[in-house]
Amino acid sequence: MVTSPPIRMGVLGTHSTGKTTLLKRIEMELRGHGLTVARTGRLGQRAAKAGLPEMQHHIERSTEWIITQGIADETSVLALGAEVVVADRASYDAIAYWYAELEFRGDTAPPLERERLHALASTQLPKYDLLFATVLDESVAVNTGHDYDPRYRRLVDQHTHHLLAEDNIPTSA
Repeated sequence: MVTSPPIRMGVLGTHSTGKTTLLKRIEMELRGHGLTVARTGRLGQRAAKAGLPEMQHHIERSTEWIITQGIADETSVLALGAEVVVADRASYDAIAYWYAELEFRGDTAPPLERERLHALASTQLPKYDLLFATVLDESVAVNTGHDYDPRYRRLVDQHTHHLLAEDNIPTSA
């Protein structure tokens, strides 16, 4: 029996830009065609439950946790036989959040840490068959139950697209 390799999709972008909604719709469509689909995600929430800072308080340790946990989650669902993996927050997402946090605070990353975490995240990108990057539309209201700083959201969006452009990574918006 010959099997095809699993299809991997990832999405990244600032918070409340439709990432999860997009992946839920893709997941439903693919399941409707009889494919076994696994969606990973909730990394920020899980990091917070593990005691790690999030959003504009994101640090090196939480960045590394999110990247490595995302890798572990995707590996686990593949081991369980998923034909399609949809990753809610591809690895560069954590880097964009961290860079945004640093700029938000007016700080810079230690060069070695910046290089190490960027390298860790970049090793994961070639595995995606399709990568989506959302685009911030500030006219769309966000959930007021969350502590969203508009400047921080813009910085995450800017860093997301800058990282992808800098590394010549094609995306679908």
